[in-house]
Amino acid sequence: MPHAELPRTDEHSSFFGFAQRLMLCVLVAGLLLLAWQLSDLLLLLFGAVIVAVALRTLAAPLEKRFGWHRRMAVGVAVITTLLIIVIGSLLMGDRLVSQIANLREKLPGAFDAITTWINSRPFGINLIRLWEDVLSNGLPWNRLASAATGTLGAISSAGLMVVIGVYLAVDPDLYRNGLVRLVPIGYRAKFQDALLASGHGLSRWLLGQGISMVFVGSSTALGLFLLGMPLALSIGVIAGVLAFIPFFGPIASGVLAVLLAFMEGPALALYVAALCLLIQQIEGNFLMPSVQKWAVELPPVLGITAAVIFGLLFGLAGIIFATPLMVVAMVLVEKLYVEDVLENRQGAAAT
Repeated sequence: MPHAELPRTDEHSSFFGFAQRLMLCVLVAGLLLLAWQLSDLLLLLFGAVIVAVALRTLAAPLEKRFGWHRRMAVGVAVITTLLIIVIGSLLMGDRLVSQIANLREKLPGAFDAITTWINSRPFGINLIRLWEDVLSNGLPWNRLASAATGTLGAISSAGLMVVIGVYLAVDPDLYRNGLVRLVPIGYRAKFQDALLASGHGLSRWLLGQGISMVFVGSSTALGLFLLGMPLALSIGVIAGVLAFIPFFGPIASGVLAVLLAFMEGPALALYVAALCLLIQQIEGNFLMPSVQKWAVELPPVLGITAAVIFGLLFGLAGIIFATPLMVVAMVLVEKLYVEDVLENRQGAAAT
């Protein structure tokens, strides 16, 4: 009696395994393409998350200290922030606005001063010729107009980030649980832990970055004032704000300060350059290592790489959010891949 042919389960299982991996690759590619198409929206939502984390960081001590409800604590944090902004505007607003207006008026003169100085040096003649070649076709007014339009759009986007961030800070569990429900049931607990860890890491990074911004802004303003540099307050404020962008922000503020100092003379420009370099050395070698003992430690190479990659992908917004994006990515990779996949496999292999 002939034997019945047994089903080839190995071939079927290998085929279905290959099909599952193929479908997973197609799904990942589709999600990446969708993220690329919705990059502006995703960056806006990430900015709102940063606002929410900042508000929660301010509200958490109020909840622990006074036992207030989350909404009340967030409301007090928002009102306190607004009061600080209003009081600061009343104390320094007129002076700061006038200095920024003077700064805008003096920038063309600063360019002329540094151009004259460079043109008087042998090595600067080639630089001047190169710059003239770049502008040989006239000023790109269409690009300037689009930049102005982009600035207005950035202001409106910032306002929308704040509004969404307030809603996220009031009830983060609602949105986090909704996001967790999109993950298969078996992975929900690990995914939720990873989200909580990334929020905690982002909160600590914001605290450390806030300390750095205050130090850079105040020390720059004070140092420029002692050097007799005009517009010291406005330059200090700009330096503090740009310090949110590690590596590239301080370079931009330093170039601006040195450029304006050239209007007063090359000697003052040299002193200002030395001051900016000193502040950055103190901030990078003494302040941030102390802060990173309890905050998230981001290796400098990863920070610079993130700024370059996200800048190429998403433009200026990618550069601004590059470091917090890398912080969140580091925590998620650590929790979801290194600890859950690699270390579990190594532990299972060892046993």
